[in-house]
Amino acid sequence: MVSRGEVYWCELGEPSGSAPAMRRPVVVIQAGGFNRSRIATTVVAVLTSNTALAAMPGNVFLPADVSGLPKDSVVNVSALATVDRRDLDPRAAGEVPAHLMRDVDAGLRTVLDLS
Repeated sequence: MVSRGEVYWCELGEPSGSAPAMRRPVVVIQAGGFNRSRIATTVVAVLTSNTALAAMPGNVFLPADVSGLPKDSVVNVSALATVDRRDLDPRAAGEVPAHLMRDVDAGLRTVLDLS
């Protein structure tokens, strides 16, 4: 079972336009109740190692030492995807700390214009 805030490597498929593709790290943003359900998909935010994107509104810098990833990354809150759980690695690479997940939540509210 996947949990909100966990970081996974994910197969996002073939490139199409500017959408994220190939094998990339993602953070699960879907609510726990849905992740515990029979639904075979989960909603994720794609991570990038392009740390310059941390300057974009809502994006969150994620240091390698807290993410379980080999490089510093950025949670790109405008790059969301619904993925089949089978496309996630069987084990999480790491977990985003609660204080940074609060920043991710704030970024999601910004990009989705939620109050």
